[in-house]
Amino acid sequence: MPSPPNAPSGSTQPAADRTSLQRLLTREPSSTTPRKGPALPTIAVVGAGPSGAFATAELLRDPDTRIDVFDRLPTPFGLIRYGVAPDHFRIKSVTKVLTRTLGNPRVRFAGNVDLGRHITVDDLRANYHAVVLATGAQRSRRLEIPGENLTGNHAAADIVSWYNGHPLCGSPLAEGSSKVSVIGAGNVSLDVARVVLKAPDSWSETDVPATVLNALGRTRVSDVHIIIRRGVTDTRFTPAELTELENIEGLHIAVDPSDTALTAEEQATYDADSLVRERVDIFRRWASAPTRDPAATGGKTLRFWFRQHPSEIVGTDRVEAIRLQRAPTEATLPPDLTREARILEVQAVIRSIGYLGEPIAEVPFDEQRGLIPNQRGRVAQGLYVAGWIKRGPSGIIGTNKQCATETINTLRADLAGAAHQPVDESVVLRRLRDQQVRVVSWNGWTDIDAAETALGTDRGCSRTKIEDLDRLLDIGAPPRRPPARTFNSRSGSPTDHHTPCSSPDKIRNEQ
Repeated sequence: MPSPPNAPSGSTQPAADRTSLQRLLTREPSSTTPRKGPALPTIAVVGAGPSGAFATAELLRDPDTRIDVFDRLPTPFGLIRYGVAPDHFRIKSVTKVLTRTLGNPRVRFAGNVDLGRHITVDDLRANYHAVVLATGAQRSRRLEIPGENLTGNHAAADIVSWYNGHPLCGSPLAEGSSKVSVIGAGNVSLDVARVVLKAPDSWSETDVPATVLNALGRTRVSDVHIIIRRGVTDTRFTPAELTELENIEGLHIAVDPSDTALTAEEQATYDADSLVRERVDIFRRWASAPTRDPAATGGKTLRFWFRQHPSEIVGTDRVEAIRLQRAPTEATLPPDLTREARILEVQAVIRSIGYLGEPIAEVPFDEQRGLIPNQRGRVAQGLYVAGWIKRGPSGIIGTNKQCATETINTLRADLAGAAHQPVDESVVLRRLRDQQVRVVSWNGWTDIDAAETALGTDRGCSRTKIEDLDRLLDIGAPPRRPPARTFNSRSGSPTDHHTPCSSPDKIRNEQ
């Protein structure tokens, strides 16, 4: 039998596992009795990432509430699955908490449902007592400088999505990129640098797809320049992420000592803020380290540049260099264009300078800030937001929990004492069925989960992600089969025995 889908070439999975995986690829969910009862508050949540799951968990505190969670992906967990570095296992373990929420019997997960294409906000508002949008911030900010259309200019989000096996988006580092510049002063910049600088075999115990492992094996990045537009006291790197760079074998980290000299204002910040002080001290330690011959470090160097503004990406058809202008020490002043520019020879530019939400039809949107205007989560009566689409791309996972709690408290106050008019949320699901959307239920996700675990076992790790959308859908929402035809024992006439796997009652009651 051939290797399972997305398994490394040459895989020899045990026969029992192959049989189990084949069963997972073709298994259809079983039917249960539809749930009946009086009209209960029914809420739609769009987005199954941390913010959507935290909002759902808060809603579950009300014992009579039922929640339908929609996501455009066939898999839950959003940025935890597709945005966190593959080797950050502790952060990824948050999925265990989110699983308890999304797998709750009062929650129905509907994956592979795209808001705006399959359903609309008006559809949801007409068939649910309230709607919570937790769609995140998916657009990357641009530098708005010449050369951004050259091959080799990437958004960090595309690189991160690629190495995390995102089924809908992502692009690998341009072939032949040995020297790379990463623009940004946050942890995503450090993650990208680590991924391209670490030895490819160091990722073999993570959930990185086999295709990505093979591509990383062909990568020959020797130099990474992290370009920061402000001073050394004004970054968002966490000390833990900075010191993690020291674990990369044979890497020399370079910092210009003059960049760690502080202005009076920066010194005051350094003295007052222990986190700033810890970051600056790390950079000062690196700046004072002896310069090493690149040949002695395996040819790998990571250099930090402070107060450097990218002014142009240089090249004919693809990236060949990046031009930088030195910024003044006063943060309020623009770069000094009269000073001689610094030109770095690079074959790829990766920008990590922030994210913007996507506009949603029928919902107000602030283009400048890239979010949906709201008051404590309320957009309009019955329509709410949580997470980055509510407040912008800021904070950590715990911030999303607090944000979601505020939103649901607002929703709860709006619904308090209101008579819950009967709604028929199955209208939305019937519409999806009529469009032949292959909706992935929670049982479908658990089948995907089991298939990825089986692939990981074959590779000697806990999981290997499946990044192919069709394969994910084949596992999580198998195509309908022709109905089985048998003969009625009394009439001798053929009888159909078939329940569509995407029927509303089936999706609800699988949960």
